[in-house]
Amino acid sequence: MSAVIGKNGLTEQKQEGDHATPIGIFPLRKVYYRADRLIKPKTILPVEPLSPRDGWCDDPQSHDYNRFVKLPHPARHEQLWREDHVYDLIVVMGYNDNPAISGRGSAIFMHLQRPDRTPTEGCLALSESDLRTVLAAGADAAQVHAPG
Repeated sequence: MSAVIGKNGLTEQKQEGDHATPIGIFPLRKVYYRADRLIKPKTILPVEPLSPRDGWCDDPQSHDYNRFVKLPHPARHEQLWREDHVYDLIVVMGYNDNPAISGRGSAIFMHLQRPDRTPTEGCLALSESDLRTVLAAGADAAQVHAPG
């Protein structure tokens, strides 16, 4: 199993926009997937198909910071329904979400690698087969130990 991390490596002091992957042990919260492109993953985690109106707020000034949102949304956000395939399968990691602290990083996911394996903006990217293996691992899939 080989993961791709943020283009600025690993960090213990994650900040919004630093393009680094946080170091730590984080619970896995939920799985989203493109039902028009992939079959539903096998996992004990909650699974929901994505829609074109799904997003994730990454605006530190918003009360929705580091949360799933429906689009259109007034604050800065990522669109989860993308033309490329990296978000065809997304696992929401429980990073900076209980509670979310403004500016400490948002939208930290496990998602699919780009074909050329280029670095992420701070997420952990796996091949589809490896990500499906992690999800199917049962109780052990309840948390992930980020590199470091």
